[in-house]
Amino acid sequence: MSTSGGAPFSYNTYDFLPPAPTFTLTSTDITEGGTMPPPQLSKAFGVEGGEDKSPQLSWSGVPPDTKSLVVTCYDPDAPTVSGFWHWIMYDISPSNVSSLESGAEPPEGAKLLKNDAGFAGFCGAAPPPGHGTHRYQFCVTALPVDKLPIDENTSPAVCHFNMFGAGVLGRAFLTAHYGR
Repeated sequence: MSTSGGAPFSYNTYDFLPPAPTFTLTSTDITEGGTMPPPQLSKAFGVEGGEDKSPQLSWSGVPPDTKSLVVTCYDPDAPTVSGFWHWIMYDISPSNVSSLESGAEPPEGAKLLKNDAGFAGFCGAAPPPGHGTHRYQFCVTALPVDKLPIDENTSPAVCHFNMFGAGVLGRAFLTAHYGR
């Protein structure tokens, strides 16, 4: 996973979590270290050409004991003390889902949390003008539980506490960049 690529901060917040095996995450819309394309920019935050459209994602090599997956997008470079969560989809069944199409709704049984912009769904990239190039870390996390004990009112931080408590089996990453 890319760490800085010109981002305002050089750390990787995932490095502060207990290590977990990795598996593979790919996309037909974004590339590792590449620039976020216009559909993945934020219309809600007024970025020209933005559509707030989640990218296509595919994963493989998920640990065999995985019972559910969580897909997130996080900007660790946002000018806040807690970064910015752009997308949280959880309770994804690995037995019948190994990809999400661009702009996908949650597959059967999966749910969305509100992102830090306040709505359930994908919020595209929208770093403040002049704040440098930000990293957008897409992560698929494999868990040993069918469902997390949370609901749609749960914050992204509490979701991650529950993921940690469930026992992370593995993670897959793809990091894209965008600045304005």
